[in-house]
Amino acid sequence: MGVGQQGDERKRQTDIGTEEWSVLKDEVGGIAGAAVDRGRLFIDAAREQATHYAGRRKDDVAQSVADFATSLRDATSSFDDRQNIRAVVDSAAEGLEQLADTIREHNFADIVGAVEDIARRRPGVVAALSITVGFLTARFIKSTAEDLREDRSSHRTGGHAMRNRDPRLQVDA
Repeated sequence: MGVGQQGDERKRQTDIGTEEWSVLKDEVGGIAGAAVDRGRLFIDAAREQATHYAGRRKDDVAQSVADFATSLRDATSSFDDRQNIRAVVDSAAEGLEQLADTIREHNFADIVGAVEDIARRRPGVVAALSITVGFLTARFIKSTAEDLREDRSSHRTGGHAMRNRDPRLQVDA
């Protein structure tokens, strides 16, 4: 085989390799496109299902938010000597009650859109609100734990703790 024939053979092999590569690339692109389409369908279906579920449960969520506001107000009894803290907590409770009303009046997609809009425009406010809610939640939990301890100690009679049937709940004197 001459030099010219070897060059022609290599060119033909390269052309065949390029064609195979092109076909393989098209097949992979088609598979990737199908996977992306399926992913979008899955995400859309999950979003629709979550929105539908949230829509059905929004009254329950609104009531939970309103109950939390009431609990916050009840927890402020320990702040009688600190009126500024009590005012902040009462303000937060009022905001939660307004949120409960908003949840009742609007659909889930509107609420999510509004929250996303606020978070984009005022991330500092969202961070401050998150910290405040965390503080108030911790305070509420601490207050509840103290109430439980007081309830247990009030059940003691004659210096001995009342014995519960569950040994994990027994309190020794």
